[in-house]
Amino acid sequence: MVRRMGIVVLALALNPTAVRAQDAVLTVTVPSADVHKGPSTVTPVVGHVSRGTVLPVSRNLGSWAKVTWPNAPDGVGYVHVTMGRLGPSKADPSDANMSPRTSSAPGSTTSAPASATSALGSATQTIPPVTRKPASERMAVRGELSDTPITHIFGVGGLVGPMSSFGATARAWRSDHLGIQLAFARDAMTSDVAPGRVTSIRFEPGVVYGLFDHVSAYVWIRPYVGSLLSFRHQTLKGSTPAATESASDNDIGFRVFGGSELTFAGAPRFGLSAELGYRRFPTPFPEFEADRLSMSIAGHWYIK
Repeated sequence: MVRRMGIVVLALALNPTAVRAQDAVLTVTVPSADVHKGPSTVTPVVGHVSRGTVLPVSRNLGSWAKVTWPNAPDGVGYVHVTMGRLGPSKADPSDANMSPRTSSAPGSTTSAPASATSALGSATQTIPPVTRKPASERMAVRGELSDTPITHIFGVGGLVGPMSSFGATARAWRSDHLGIQLAFARDAMTSDVAPGRVTSIRFEPGVVYGLFDHVSAYVWIRPYVGSLLSFRHQTLKGSTPAATESASDNDIGFRVFGGSELTFAGAPRFGLSAELGYRRFPTPFPEFEADRLSMSIAGHWYIK
């Protein structure tokens, strides 16, 4: 299982879905759109754009558009695609800035001329006819245009680890980087000096703290540390079918750990975590002692 998870990580890292926009622009269609420092709502807002603004797109990330923003530290910003309409930059500028109230008959290629009277004097300015491209020539927008901004607040998933360990896990983050983690896992181990097999079922509530967020066009990285209590039920069974006797024990231990959660541009709702920690448990069966160092890989699908 660990090998399979490693293959998934490598595939996502080497094949991100961030694609370069080919001469595309984003026309803002909402009253005010936030420009973020990175392609995530957890990054700071570096500016705002009003309705009708046309922003050149240098990269289409699916749910986010990377645009030129001189006021940002690195000269770029990110706007969620639901804030506007993507289109080719070769389109007529007057078409990109058309008012949402403008309408035309289906299939027509021109809109009716309009007149506007200047507020200073009685001079009349005539706006020339606007030429619209046929539907077949407009750019097909690729990406999840109906998505809402991704916020990693609550996720559920699974985990794998050594000693044939596997289970279910849930994680909830607060806005101040403090989080709660729950895990329910099962593992098994054998001994080189004693017959039999010990299986254990663990319930582990704990807290995590995200140290910082690093968001790029390809990956969102959140390192974290945490600790938890482990309520464990162990059962020792004989190594042969004839051995029907078994022993069991309930105990409480703890674990401290550190790790990092990665979210790739190709799957913005999926967080992949790798953890390394230290654990301490009582040893009811002397010949069956778990390693103090622990390692696990977990995946969470954020539904909120």
